[in-house]
Amino acid sequence: MKFDWKPVLLLVVMAVLGALAFWYHGKAADEQYRADTAEHNLNLANDTINDMQTRQRDVAALDAKYTKELADAKVENDALQRKLDNGGRVLVKGRCPVPSSTESASTSGMGNDATIELSDIAGRNVLGIRAGIKQDQSALRVLQEYINTQCLK
Repeated sequence: MKFDWKPVLLLVVMAVLGALAFWYHGKAADEQYRADTAEHNLNLANDTINDMQTRQRDVAALDAKYTKELADAKVENDALQRKLDNGGRVLVKGRCPVPSSTESASTSGMGNDATIELSDIAGRNVLGIRAGIKQDQSALRVLQEYINTQCLK
């Protein structure tokens, strides 16, 4: 009696085909996972880029707004400076404190709500201080708005 190799060969071929199918399925699942991960990372990168572009536009608009505000304040201050140069005066409204009990009520001096004129030098100093204050206030506003709109998002 001869041994029949056909069933054994068929069994070996089926086992090899089964192993190949199992291996291919595992490979396909790995490739699908890699493709899904790559797509997810691409979506994250696109979202980040879009967010950065939006923030850049917001910051540019913020910069333009406050640059205009500073320019307007400079124009106003320059106009006041020209007015002072052309003989204008810097007037300061003042109020004297209420005299203490040790001072005489009849002390001569400036009355309440009186207006005094500053010298040319003092007037220029006031305009310089005013320009600095305007700049500082604008810088504070832009920083506060930047923090509120960009950092706290």
